[in-house]
Amino acid sequence: MTPWLSIVGVGADGIAALPGPARTLIDNAEVLIGGDRHLAMVAASHPAQRHGWATPISRTVEQMRSFEGRRVVVLATGDPMSYGIGVTLARAFGRDAITVLPVPGAFSLAAARLGWPLHDIDCLTLHGRPLALLNLHIRPGARLLILSQDGDTPAAVAAALCERGYAPSTIAVLENMGAANETLRGGVAKDWDERAIADLNTVAVTCKAGDDAVVVSRAAGLPDDAFVHDGQLTKRVVRAATLAALAPQPGENLWDVGAGCGSIAIEWMRLGGLASAIERKAARRDLIARNAAMLGAPMLDIVAGDAPDALAGLDAPGAIFIGGGITAPGLAEACWARLPARGRLVANAVTLEGEAALQALGAQWGGSLTRIAVASAASIGGSLRAWQPLRPVTQLVAMKP
Repeated sequence: MTPWLSIVGVGADGIAALPGPARTLIDNAEVLIGGDRHLAMVAASHPAQRHGWATPISRTVEQMRSFEGRRVVVLATGDPMSYGIGVTLARAFGRDAITVLPVPGAFSLAAARLGWPLHDIDCLTLHGRPLALLNLHIRPGARLLILSQDGDTPAAVAAALCERGYAPSTIAVLENMGAANETLRGGVAKDWDERAIADLNTVAVTCKAGDDAVVVSRAAGLPDDAFVHDGQLTKRVVRAATLAALAPQPGENLWDVGAGCGSIAIEWMRLGGLASAIERKAARRDLIARNAAMLGAPMLDIVAGDAPDALAGLDAPGAIFIGGGITAPGLAEACWARLPARGRLVANAVTLEGEAALQALGAQWGGSLTRIAVASAASIGGSLRAWQPLRPVTQLVAMKP
């Protein structure tokens, strides 16, 4: 296929600063697509047909299919493949259809301005995404580079840092990088005021923990009190074992069926995956949403309804966890049918009926059965303590051939 779609990154210094090949593509374009700011950089005399981005952007992407065969140029910010439109267009049209000409993106420019080694920095975007994504990355000593939604983002970041006990953290805001009016403003989160900030800005944070800092590990098996719940919670030791059995891979999709407070799905996402939490009770779905925001997984897909009916239309899973309802007729079979080859299914049960169901499924599918028995030391009066056992959990782990 001959590439017909060019995606040209533009810096704050405008189209005139682009290298010759990029300017030639723009000069020869029959169709120009971009935001108002970028389209305004092109001379009004340019004969190309112009299209701004629709809401949602997917409408414009679908319209672009009718332009195939013409010389189409999309104007983007910086590096289009770094949280940019290039990622969406490459997914929609395939790499053979596109040509990408980036300029240094905000992360590279900010790292250069600050003298930070980019490979040691957590880079994230809050452009069009929930502020709660920040919670996954806040930890003592972390350095963050954040693409802002607008001029209000730095103040929102400062407030989020203070809320989690990182008020001493230092913040640098880099505005209009590459333009003649480039500015760097610095300060401390606890003293950050409502100063006017340009919409085109990148926030750099050096996280410093205060005495009341919330410190949450990325490792599987968070403490039980990291979650708000109504008792429907996979306990810490069993949760860690369950996540190990699910074997998360970055970008892989999990179905958490009978999600309770969402602990398995949320920890899966904290390890770099995608997830859907299926829960029939509205009160528990509210708990899932609150936990997902607090623990930096606000993009979790929360699905209302009873499985297997609620599974219809979900993106295909790489792994499935059944934490509740294993005895429901047809549930396990429906989940197994949706798994791809080498997909993993893990199911836990605490009742005799659930254990019998797991034994039958294990005989049918293969895999392994494990009983997990955990006891914790607890006071029995005075200075004496004794072991207090939790209900044993039977776990089935099966991989689809």
